[in-house]
Amino acid sequence: ERGTMERGERAEPLTDAEREIIQNTWVHVYENCEDVGVSVLIRFFVNFPSAKQYFSQFQDMDDPEEMERSVQLRHHARRVMSAINTVVENLHDPEKVSSVLALVGKAHAVKHKVEPMYFKILCGVMLEVFSEDFPEFFTAEVQMVWTKLMGAVYWHVTGAYTEVGWVQLSSSAV
Repeated sequence: ERGTMERGERAEPLTDAEREIIQNTWVHVYENCEDVGVSVLIRFFVNFPSAKQYFSQFQDMDDPEEMERSVQLRHHARRVMSAINTVVENLHDPEKVSSVLALVGKAHAVKHKVEPMYFKILCGVMLEVFSEDFPEFFTAEVQMVWTKLMGAVYWHVTGAYTEVGWVQLSSSAV
């Protein structure tokens, strides 16, 4: 029996103008990708501590300063930011975006057994941190466009879960 996962409507493709907005604002974020990535993950783990269960090295850490020093956390932060960078750089190529995110989804479903809703939460935390750290670039309009992109990211990632036959075991993980 295949798990029925809420997939929602396929995200509307970004317009050329929206792609440009994403790329122009991402430049500023990516210049600081190390710090921003770490901030994103720390806020994610502090606000949603159940997400730490997937990381041996810092699953028992509660102190954000201690987390910040974790090599495993910093490494994962780099990978997250680099995946978003690949998506942003390839917005003109939907096939490439789709395949990159399918790989991310598959690894998290099959290898790490991560509940897919953590992706939705993480997308939200990213937007929050970007907007707080770069308020001059992340205006209301820009945030709307990024929200659209994050919806697409989540759509592709969860699509990979469905492909591998993910069955939702619990909806009470958070």
